[in-house]
Amino acid sequence: MGTEVVGWFSSFVLLMTLGTQIHKQWKSGSSQGVSKWLFVGQMTASLGFTVYSALVRNWVFVVTNALLLVSAVLGQFIVLKHRRRERRPDAPALRPAQPRA
Repeated sequence: MGTEVVGWFSSFVLLMTLGTQIHKQWKSGSSQGVSKWLFVGQMTASLGFTVYSALVRNWVFVVTNALLLVSAVLGQFIVLKHRRRERRPDAPALRPAQPRA
């Protein structure tokens, strides 16, 4: 039982870290410096690891990798949305992020 707790806790920490980064990317309105290949690679790996984890019946990793796949799809969507907006001639100029107080 203790092994499962370590796995679920680690999964939670990883997903929160990635979720925070994706949220920051969305709120900033820019994906500058983010390669679309990052998310393509993450989607491919996460799909493969989800299938593998199901085959070996490791439910911590099935859930974790399935959620990582969802985060990669969201990240890719955000990058493509930002890039499409940046290519529009009538797109508003992006403001630099304001430092937090």
